[in-house]
Amino acid sequence: MKTVTAYIGFGSNLGSKVTNCRKAIKETDGIPGCSVKIKSHFYRTEPVGVEGHDWYVNGVISLLTDISAQDLMKNILAIEADMGRKRKGKWDSRPIDLDILLFGEHVINKNDLTIPHPLMHLRKFALVPMVQLVPDLIHPVLGKTMTELLDVCPEKGQAVFQMAVR
Repeated sequence: MKTVTAYIGFGSNLGSKVTNCRKAIKETDGIPGCSVKIKSHFYRTEPVGVEGHDWYVNGVISLLTDISAQDLMKNILAIEADMGRKRKGKWDSRPIDLDILLFGEHVINKNDLTIPHPLMHLRKFALVPMVQLVPDLIHPVLGKTMTELLDVCPEKGQAVFQMAVR
């Protein structure tokens, strides 16, 4: 397969959040056929869609890969499981969450995989780090840059603060 740039969102709101995120980035870099090229700052983010959960640490990595989006998804799900993620309910607290936000300019709509991530354009915790990394990158479905998407993203309940760690 041809080499593609993928963008992976990462987040944690259980345990040592920064350590969890760093470990997940390292593990993702270790997937055969994948190489992390750049990573965003870490951001402290308000949980979206739930009450009473601890705040997250979130960010985005840019990854060069020559494996398929499906194989990348299988690998990041395995990393989540190895790091103790148990999928009980939607938006549960988790030691790590890894999402494929974009996979080149590919548009994939399958039962087990949707790319671009269907909620990315509504989530400041994804858009703020994307704008840091690639402000002019165009969303392959919506036709707007990451900056344009962030400019119209809902604000309420979506506080995002850059952290001093990286």
